[in-house]
Amino acid sequence: MTSASPPVLPISNSQPTTTASSATSVQSQPPVATPAFRALINHISDSLRYGFAQRRPWAELADRSAFSKPESFSEATLRIRKNYSYFRVNYLTVVAVVIAFSLITNPFSLLMLVGLLASWIFLYLFRPSDQPLVVFGRTFSERETLGVLIVLSIFVFFLTSVGSILISAVMVGAGLICAHGAFRVPEDLFLDEQEPSANTGFLSFIGGAASNAAATAAPAVSARV
Repeated sequence: MTSASPPVLPISNSQPTTTASSATSVQSQPPVATPAFRALINHISDSLRYGFAQRRPWAELADRSAFSKPESFSEATLRIRKNYSYFRVNYLTVVAVVIAFSLITNPFSLLMLVGLLASWIFLYLFRPSDQPLVVFGRTFSERETLGVLIVLSIFVFFLTSVGSILISAVMVGAGLICAHGAFRVPEDLFLDEQEPSANTGFLSFIGGAASNAAATAAPAVSARV
């Protein structure tokens, strides 16, 4: 007479599953605070779109019939001020092109500058405050991370060619702006319409983008202080 085999009971293995799911959720967390970073990108793109909408026609900027030699230094200064008020966006676009060309022709400096900006963005400004920075098994505090980034910024700007390239590009762009503004006769420009909006245009884009970036990064920075 054979005895009946005992029934097989199902075994629950919920703990490893929970552990694995929690580990997966920790690993799937983004390296940066995605909403804040996306808000910064949206602010910059909107400000750029608004700034470039205020630019003047390039044919008007390069109208050869409107150029003449200034009679005095004071007249040249007055022309520069009036032309800058009218061609503000175009002038700053020229400076941006000169800076971009200088960095493209020096790829090592461009890579160092991009790496520095990426370090500030991903390692400090938009990194979730609840995720400590771990490099080669060592955990860095917020003060240590900030100190390393400041030292790295000083090294990149003052001990490499990045700082000299940026300063040289800005000086070349400023020279082009002053030369054009001094020889461009502004009498045919509608400057009366520009005086009330002297604080609008591309400069407002720079100020707005800077303030938006500061406002976006403020919660992340204040959480670390």
